[in-house]
Amino acid sequence: MTATQQPAAGAATIGTAGGGRLRLLETVLADTRAQGRAALIGYFPAGFPTVRDGIDCAVAMAEGGCDVIEIGLPHSDPVLDGPVIQTADDIALRGGVRIADVIATVGAVHAATGVPVLCMTYWNPVDRYGVARFAAELAAAGGAGCILPDLPVEEADAWREAAAEHGLATVFVVAPSSRDKRLAEITAAGSGFVYAASLMGVTGTRESVGQEAGELVRRTRGVSDLPVCVGLGVSTGAQAAEVAAFADGVIVGSAFVQRVLDHADDTPAAVAAVRGLAAELADATRRES
Repeated sequence: MTATQQPAAGAATIGTAGGGRLRLLETVLADTRAQGRAALIGYFPAGFPTVRDGIDCAVAMAEGGCDVIEIGLPHSDPVLDGPVIQTADDIALRGGVRIADVIATVGAVHAATGVPVLCMTYWNPVDRYGVARFAAELAAAGGAGCILPDLPVEEADAWREAAAEHGLATVFVVAPSSRDKRLAEITAAGSGFVYAASLMGVTGTRESVGQEAGELVRRTRGVSDLPVCVGLGVSTGAQAAEVAAFADGVIVGSAFVQRVLDHADDTPAAVAAVRGLAAELADATRRES
C-alpha cells in the first residue's frame, strides 16, 4: 500500500517550474559551505496530518531556517523509517494521500519558500506510477530531485536517465557498513548530495548520533566531491551542532514529525512547534565550533 495514482483535486493549480531545481540545490549547498556552516535539511511526510497541514508544516520548517526540504512519499512498509515516521505515514495513507498530492506538496512548498525541495521515496511507488511520468511531474512542480533509499545503483539507469532529462538530483544513501569500493560506486551514480546514514538502523531520535557518522563522512569524501549530509538520529540542537562540525548538511525528520504528533489536536501549535525546532537546529548548525 502506498500513495495511489489518481490525480489530486486542484493539483494542476500548483503550476510548473520548467526543468527542475538541481542547480538551485547545488547552489544552496555551495553557499552554506562557503559560509563555513552545514546546511539544515528538514524532512516531512506529505499528507500528514492532512495535505494542507503538511504543506503548512514544511513551509514553517523553511521559515524557521531549513535550507532544504525533503517531502516524504508515504509508504506502508518504510524499511528505513522508525515508528514516528511510520505513524505519520499511516495517518497520511488513511487520509487518502495520493502521489499527485505528494508532488503538489513539493510544488507548494517550493513556491512558498524558494528553497530546494526534494521528494524522498521508496522505489516501488515511482516504478508503478511510471518513471518518466514521475520525473516529469516532479520537475514541473519545481522539485529539485529524489532521495531513493532502496534503489540499488545497478538498477537505477531508468531513473537516472529520466532525472537527467528533467534536471533532477538523484540522491543515494550510504551506510557505515558500505565498503570504500561500494561508496565510490554509489556516489559516482548520484548527484546533488550524498545521504550518509549516521548508523545502522532506522530513522528516529537518539541520545547519541554515533561516532560512525564522522568516519563515514571522511570515507565518502575520499571517493566523491559531492556534499555529504548526515541523517538518522539527529533531533536536538546539540546533536545538530555535533554533526555540523564534520558534515556538509544535517538532516532531521523524526523530530519534526514528533512535534506534530505532540500537538495532534492543535494545528497552529503544531506549525509553531516545527518552526521553533527548525530555528533551534538552524542556530546550532550556524554556531561556531
